[in-house]
Amino acid sequence: MNYNYQKELVRIWENAEKLYRQGNTCPETFPIQEDLPFLQSIGLNKMDIFDYVEDWICEGAPDLATFILIHHLRRNFFIEEQGSIPSLEFVNSQSLPGKNEQLEGIPWLPRIIKKARAKLRGELPSDTMFCCGGDRAFFAKFDIHPAEFLQVVQKSGGEDLLIVQWVLTRINKSRES
Repeated sequence: MNYNYQKELVRIWENAEKLYRQGNTCPETFPIQEDLPFLQSIGLNKMDIFDYVEDWICEGAPDLATFILIHHLRRNFFIEEQGSIPSLEFVNSQSLPGKNEQLEGIPWLPRIIKKARAKLRGELPSDTMFCCGGDRAFFAKFDIHPAEFLQVVQKSGGEDLLIVQWVLTRINKSRES
């Protein structure tokens, strides 16, 4: 399914939201098994749904539009870059840069770059979310949309310096406004 895949994602989100509100708050037993074949066909998994719906219900963000935009980029990367073949590797959460680490004086940036790359490749472990509360604080502070950042990371071709330059430009533009 390609033409209307976003409609299926919306249906899955709405169902997951209902399930969570009904008390299905455990990711391991979250009852969306019938949707897993579709999710896997576009490079997603159960945690891609559960984490975003849980944060939406508990924290009011990220919203459905942000979820769709982020997972559109993941889907495209999965199909175009990975040839619809899922990665067999996962990032070890303990190997992520610390929450206080900085790059060019920007806190959280080393961590979020590594998380964004892992999100694109489908290599985030179940205990790590791209666009979690800490990520959202970073995005809000620098006026960056999470999907926009994910796209910049993808376009960087693995060059951290290009990402840093882009973020610095964004920070400077925000200060000028």
